Amino acid sequence: MASYDVIIIGAGPGGYVCAIRCAQLGLKTAVVEGRETLGGTCLNVGCIPSKALLHASHQLHEAEHNFVKMGLKGKSPSVDWKQMLAYKDDVIGQNTKGIEFLFKKNKVDWLKGWGSIPEPGKVKVGDETHDAKAIVIASGSEASSLPGVEVDEKVVVTSTGALELGKVPRSMVVIGAGVIGLEMGSVYSRLGAEVTVVEFLDHITPGMDKDTAKVFQRTLKKQGLKFILGAAVQKVEATKTKAKVTYKLRKNDAEATLDADTVLVATGRRPFTDGLGLDTLGIKTTGPGMIETDAHYATNIKGIYAIGDCITGPMLAHKAEDEGMAVAEILAGQAGHVNYGVIPGVIYTHPEVATVGETEETLKEQGRNYKVGKFSFMGNGRAKAVFAGDGFVKILADADTDRILGAHIIGPAAGDLIHEVCVAMEFGACTEDLARTCHAHPTYSEAVREAALACGDGAIHA
Repeated sequence: MASYDVIIIGAGPGGYVCAIRCAQLGLKTAVVEGRETLGGTCLNVGCIPSKALLHASHQLHEAEHNFVKMGLKGKSPSVDWKQMLAYKDDVIGQNTKGIEFLFKKNKVDWLKGWGSIPEPGKVKVGDETHDAKAIVIASGSEASSLPGVEVDEKVVVTSTGALELGKVPRSMVVIGAGVIGLEMGSVYSRLGAEVTVVEFLDHITPGMDKDTAKVFQRTLKKQGLKFILGAAVQKVEATKTKAKVTYKLRKNDAEATLDADTVLVATGRRPFTDGLGLDTLGIKTTGPGMIETDAHYATNIKGIYAIGDCITGPMLAHKAEDEGMAVAEILAGQAGHVNYGVIPGVIYTHPEVATVGETEETLKEQGRNYKVGKFSFMGNGRAKAVFAGDGFVKILADADTDRILGAHIIGPAAGDLIHEVCVAMEFGACTEDLARTCHAHPTYSEAVREAALACGDGAIHA
């Protein structure tokens, strides 16, 4: 048995970042993790491996569609699926080893095994119980399914199984038009699968600025993805090699079926807190199982905190990381804080889609007086040079003060470009501040400046 200032349960983005920050601030720190590797869902079966497959499949798309335009002639590459998976696994391995190195460097102990909290101030791992002045629950989330849909991770899969398929399917049905479904659907579509996305709502990417979502759906349709919207999945019947999806259209209750080699269930995620002993401890949770916390991430039980996917808010790795750093600083007697109004979201398809802050829909609901500045990537020289002219930058600002309220980007490197706006919003900047900042030419970032100019007298290149 050992005693620690803080024990963190879970080594995902929230947990491992929290641990390193705690150690930096002089706290004796341990992390409980039952996986064979560190990094949690994001690194092992989520963010990182999916980006590897997105990158690989995008290179194939470029070879098949754009190489000849640039004078790069020859036969397009064939897909060696086993080698692509090996590349993906190598990327995972490099990153997990990197976190192990950071733990050693910062003197963070890894308590290997699954943890539970028998009582406040104690964490049990295997047969050993450790003392802790503070316990941080960073146990993450797991994929959720639908009634009538049984996941086997072979024919009917979650994102985890979709990263390990035995072969590229000829046809795939994706249930859910959110981030995970569209990213993995894009991967398999590029690799040759016929992909059909079935979504309960009448639009894709719930919560996204609708103007952006419409352009995004149109772009994905051009790439070959098919969409059935406003459809409630009733059941999925699977054999060893095939599946049949039955759905009902909400507008008229008409029922139909789809056959597929693989069905990807991408209907969201739920907090993973099994085995922690929350009920015995009396820790308050909400209906969906999220742990209730106050503004300082404390639960109703003294000395026990929670962060990341198992508490309220968007289930994003970077949100968990920020919360991990904040709670570490709070435990060290500092003023840890997260600005939830400036948390970006990114979809890593091609083109990428990135968003931060308010949408037009939320501003209208609030009755806010706002203005819109918009600029198409067709007016951006760099984007046109690399066949990435589809999409736009859209900035929303207060009509009276000019303060930036939100931004929505669909286009090349959107996931990187959005952070220029994030920094501006963090410092309370106006669109004029962005517009008056010199941007290098030719870069994609010029489109952000042009959108800011469009909030004033008008863009230059539009």
